[in-house]
Amino acid sequence: MDLILWRHAEAEDGTDDLERRLTPKGRKQSARMAKWLARELKDEPIRVISSVAQRSQQTAQALGHGFEVDGRINPGAPVASYLEVAGWPRGDGRVTIIVGHQPVIGCLASLLLTGRELDWSTRKGAIWWIQRRTRGPQVEYVLRACIAPEQLY
Repeated sequence: MDLILWRHAEAEDGTDDLERRLTPKGRKQSARMAKWLARELKDEPIRVISSVAQRSQQTAQALGHGFEVDGRINPGAPVASYLEVAGWPRGDGRVTIIVGHQPVIGCLASLLLTGRELDWSTRKGAIWWIQRRTRGPQVEYVLRACIAPEQLY
């Protein structure tokens, strides 16, 4: 199973956290990352899940692919909710992309890669792409990519 953790792009300030929308810079960040993901995921079946937050939904929309909205990954959700929503580690055969929030994105990446929840920072609009591989009885988690929009050309 491949799991892509995508932090929403830059959003406007506001008092209603779930209604905050992407800034012009955030729209560019999400478009740049979506273009890269589309190229990398060409011909792969994907499942995209966004939190209820407008900024996450707008980030997910940049892919031009249908997506699910799930309140279990709203801001402040625990790491376990992200795993549950993703169906990790089994999945359904599709690459799962979760568009969510810090600090959970960084904590989840650290948990999958080190076995511990650590406060790993993740830039706005960036992704962690983690693969679960089985080699005989051995299961390993491999970091395929960790990339921010400003690193893409």
